[in-house]
Amino acid sequence: MQKLTNKEEEIMQILWKLKKAFVKEVLAEIEDDKPHYNTLSTIIRNLEEKGFVAYNAFGNTHQYYPIVKMEDYRKRFMNTAIETYFNNSYKSMVSFFAEEEKISADELREILDIIEKKK
Repeated sequence: MQKLTNKEEEIMQILWKLKKAFVKEVLAEIEDDKPHYNTLSTIIRNLEEKGFVAYNAFGNTHQYYPIVKMEDYRKRFMNTAIETYFNNSYKSMVSFFAEEEKISADELREILDIIEKKK
């Protein structure tokens, strides 16, 4: 599974949310920097070529749907990010977010509870 561009990830987020959508429906969901319809159509076709989406044809138009699950994509690229940016250390990752004040002590306690329950 290859890494998507930021714009492709944005489009996939919309398709995961909508489950099935025509290009015009995806376009309606984009809030900032709306691409031209044809540009968006090209991005979605690229996602199809990469194996992330498929479509149902309705005459000359296509209704697209994701064939890669969000959870599978997230798992693959979170693991890569942890390897690349945190030297494969989850402790370093959590420490980073704690130092950046992106995670609270209460949230860390909740995480510890989850870990303890799995034992």
